Amino acid sequence: MLLGLVLLLCAQPREPTSEALHLTARPSWPLEGRSMTLTCETEATSQQLDDQLQFCFFRDDQALDLGCGSDPVLQVPTVWRKDSGSYWCEAKTSAQKVTRSPRIQIQVQGVPVWNVSLETQPPEGQVQKGKKLVLICLATQGTGHITFSWYKGALGLNLETKTQRSLSANFEIPRVTESDSEKYYCTADNGYGPSVSELVSITVRSPVSRPILTLKVPGAQVFPGDMVELHCEAHGGSPPILYQFYHENVTLGSSSAPSGGASFNLSLTMEHSGNYSCEADNGLGAQHSEVVTLNITVPVEDREELLTSGILEGLLGVLGPTIMALFCCWLKKKIGRRPARDLPRSPPRPVPQASNYVNSAAPLQGQSVYENVNVVSGDEIYSLVYHTQQERQAAANPLRTHTEDQDASAIYFRLKNTSDTSVTDVDYEDAM
Repeated sequence: MLLGLVLLLCAQPREPTSEALHLTARPSWPLEGRSMTLTCETEATSQQLDDQLQFCFFRDDQALDLGCGSDPVLQVPTVWRKDSGSYWCEAKTSAQKVTRSPRIQIQVQGVPVWNVSLETQPPEGQVQKGKKLVLICLATQGTGHITFSWYKGALGLNLETKTQRSLSANFEIPRVTESDSEKYYCTADNGYGPSVSELVSITVRSPVSRPILTLKVPGAQVFPGDMVELHCEAHGGSPPILYQFYHENVTLGSSSAPSGGASFNLSLTMEHSGNYSCEADNGLGAQHSEVVTLNITVPVEDREELLTSGILEGLLGVLGPTIMALFCCWLKKKIGRRPARDLPRSPPRPVPQASNYVNSAAPLQGQSVYENVNVVSGDEIYSLVYHTQQERQAAANPLRTHTEDQDASAIYFRLKNTSDTSVTDVDYEDAM
């Protein structure tokens, strides 16, 4: 009978025991933020092939999944330090018989925060007054929830603290003022101790105001050769400021100044009369001054010279062609006749009965010769008339020359210079 009981027990299927079921974790020391794989393994050899097992996973008596499944492997995508604890699994048969594995301790390893830095938007810590400033705290590594904090000034005035599962976090100042110009730093901590960034300087810059242009002259009036100082200054705006000076919108020069404005010296000439202006720019937008007019006084003697030269230039421009024509005509006549002083010594030449004013031939005996000498005075023209007489030659001396007994007299005619060709007024002057 005892033998029959033993055979009956051997005939029944054996269920897995706790020694035949165990749980493994890979990796055994998982890093925070990484994945982990749990495997529930059984060593039962008497399990019937048609008996389907169901596997369940637990941590600290809490099921890890919504239910049990036929897969003995459980994939955990991400583990954190809070996931550290006691893990075990169990297997159920179709007859609802349960076998549990021994418990194992899993400690999730965290990575400390490292290499924290502070960045700014806009970059390089230069921000315009009234604009938004963003302080970005960054860590190159670190796991889990990280607590970020921002501080202002060397004393470390805490501005804000926030915790999030990220390697970076932002702090914003919507509208900066000049008081926000300071040094800033941030810290990051994930439970292994804070990591501190370096100090970053923030500079709040203001656009320049409209500059004022001042002209400093030596007296109430300015003359050519005087030195004038152009001073341009913007009373508002972050330095450095670049100033440019203009005369009638033509650039005279430029100068950069940290404060107090800039000056430009100019030695005046007559061409420097006109409108002056200046411009101020610090990179946040240029501003132009109002126009200042400078009048340069011309000295009296220079004014007379300018007036005379102007009149002469005007007359030459109008009368130049006429004067040149008259000069050429006079030169032609002058070359075509002999000088008046040589006429008494020259033998007389036959002339026609009528008188000629221009280019006349030599006179005959007892006749007058009229010759225009081109002497002009106001509206009068003077003409020179030669009158020659020749004595009758004696019959006894037929070889006597005409020039020996020649008696010459010159008469000047003053003719009225009018547009009419007729002579209205004739004066006679004897020149014996």
